[in-house]
Amino acid sequence: MVVQLVAPRLMLMGGGAVAKLAEVLAQLGLSRPLVVTDPFMVSSGLLDRALAPLRAAGIEAAVFSDTVPDPTDTVIEAGVAVLKAGDFDCLIGFGGGSPMDTAKAMTILAAALPGTHIRAFKVPAAANTAALPVICVPTTAGTGSEATRFTVITDTARDEKMLIAGLGALPLAAVVDHEFTFGLPARITADTGIDSLTHALEAFVSKRANPVADDYARSAMRLIAPNLRRVWADPKDAAAREAMMRGATLAGLAFSNSSVALVHGMSRPVGAHFHVPHGMSNAMLLPAVTAFGLEAGRARYAEAARVMGVAREDEGDQSACAKLVEELRALNRELQVPTPAGYGIPAERWDGLLQTMAQQALASGSPANNPRVPDAAEIVALYRESYG
Repeated sequence: MVVQLVAPRLMLMGGGAVAKLAEVLAQLGLSRPLVVTDPFMVSSGLLDRALAPLRAAGIEAAVFSDTVPDPTDTVIEAGVAVLKAGDFDCLIGFGGGSPMDTAKAMTILAAALPGTHIRAFKVPAAANTAALPVICVPTTAGTGSEATRFTVITDTARDEKMLIAGLGALPLAAVVDHEFTFGLPARITADTGIDSLTHALEAFVSKRANPVADDYARSAMRLIAPNLRRVWADPKDAAAREAMMRGATLAGLAFSNSSVALVHGMSRPVGAHFHVPHGMSNAMLLPAVTAFGLEAGRARYAEAARVMGVAREDEGDQSACAKLVEELRALNRELQVPTPAGYGIPAERWDGLLQTMAQQALASGSPANNPRVPDAAEIVALYRESYG
């Protein structure tokens, strides 16, 4: 088997790593960054922790801070206008998944012909060209976007979250500093943590899994599974925060080199239509979708349960799989993940969009990677089961 592996050229990881951001730019021969972030990062003062080492090195970075929680095509176009109006040699995506995904989409669109819409790059198109390199600095332990060749952008005209994939979306470098996560609200800690666990699990059971991605996924699950409850219970647990951040990045490397599957395919339409945070919508769907795939992927799901410490090493596959599903349900209960109904989505709106969401999920390509590949009717049934 020949395995293709993609990863950032340079990754700096550890507490206080952001202090070396200027050194990372210097190593790469870069000195004129446009920082892409969101209003909270600016108002909270977190952005200053990234700008300070740049200023100390004589770099005055420009800032585009108009990103939104679910990056939209309109925000990307506004960002590209700022990018083209300045003299920049790189982008720095600073924040959670949204600023990082925005920076990636901006550099992809900036390389295209004038008038091109970002939807021209949605899967199955290959977004392999970028105008400028992107350096990612994540502030949550969740999306893994700092290590992936993916970005997800909402098409506002179609209410569709578009998966965009290619080497153009792969960061040149990442600076991964878990100290940014100490002040995260419990809800964001939970949602991003389950998101990273979903990345690792789906990468491991994906039809496109390979031995290298498997190594990343196993390592990620070993780090995330025992530490997710710890950071929920004690946000200042430094060892658990570091483990979660490292696990999220490894999970990103895992799914960037295999792929996600049905959970993500179904989750994106939920986010697009109902504005549910991405990690939360993954968590809403994860137990039911995992149970759906067990028969086709029993050995893989059972190994995942053992790696996560949910099942004993000598436990049979059927028992291990049952324990995995129960663990995912227990995580949702303990981390207070709402059902779509509990989130406040009206039943009639949910039911009215089921067929549309199922078609959008299938069109993304992700469900085809699932151990058990569903048809539209089965996806609708899973949405109904998860509504709760």
